[in-house]
Amino acid sequence: MTHSVFIDGAAGTTGLEIRERLEGRAEFSLILLDDSQRKDAAARAQAINDADVVILCLPDDAAREAVSLIANDRTRVIDASTAHRVAPGWTYGFPELVGHDVVAASKRVSNPGCYPTGFLALVGPLVRAGLIPAQWPLSVNAVSGYSGGGKAMIADYEGEGSAHSPAWMTYGLSLGHKHVPEMQQHAGLSVAPIFAPSVANLLRGMVVEVPLPIGVMPGKPTPQQIRDVLAAAYETSPIVHFVSDYAGGNLPVEHRSGTDGMDLFVFANKDETQVRLVAALDNLGKGASGAAVQNLNILCGLDETAGLKL
Repeated sequence: MTHSVFIDGAAGTTGLEIRERLEGRAEFSLILLDDSQRKDAAARAQAINDADVVILCLPDDAAREAVSLIANDRTRVIDASTAHRVAPGWTYGFPELVGHDVVAASKRVSNPGCYPTGFLALVGPLVRAGLIPAQWPLSVNAVSGYSGGGKAMIADYEGEGSAHSPAWMTYGLSLGHKHVPEMQQHAGLSVAPIFAPSVANLLRGMVVEVPLPIGVMPGKPTPQQIRDVLAAAYETSPIVHFVSDYAGGNLPVEHRSGTDGMDLFVFANKDETQVRLVAALDNLGKGASGAAVQNLNILCGLDETAGLKL
């Protein structure tokens, strides 16, 4: 069976990478609009309603508008924007966290954000297991490649004047980053985490870290208990891997760059009173386009890894 797919916003970074992963796959036929049609409302509406699955790679308001153009009960949606990540009636498209069957049965799937993907992979299973209390005040430190900022930030780092681009910068200093609501809701937290994102002068790659002072936390969970929960949570996943034998003394942000997988780590101090939970992924892979293709595969009853770079 061939599934028709329309990527609305196919000219953006995420859309281009999704299309790259779908090209040459006989399971899909892509509905394409030329440059003169991309902003034509009638042409877009026709493409959206002709498609079995629409993947939205748009700003939030445009994504909401695209959904409003659906005039049938058949077309399914994967939204890569922030617009529907905590919206009622939408499935959060993190199958390792919410369940593959839940995603497969959905008509409206919201692709997770890149930073929340790392955070939730680490924290979600630990909150469910009771090792992290829902009310515990968590902090999240993270760094991404500049491609996470889309075409504008890519131009800043690669265009004229890029020689003066900073090697690293932190941002989100107002503590109101748009990823925080999905982090809190989908981790099951009653207290919003403090999120400290940053960007490095490299195209792609991501590291997300959650430090835990386990020696003073309720129940005083041990590093081994934490490792056991994470290992069990992802033991059957071909995409998310818990790494128990990492021997390196450092971890580069490019660790999973160029792939659609994600590695999780638990590092502890000698007296086991502190741990660093770390996720390494590609902000354009499992953090965006790779996750969208994984969700598309699941919606269409295909092998979830088809077309992915693992």
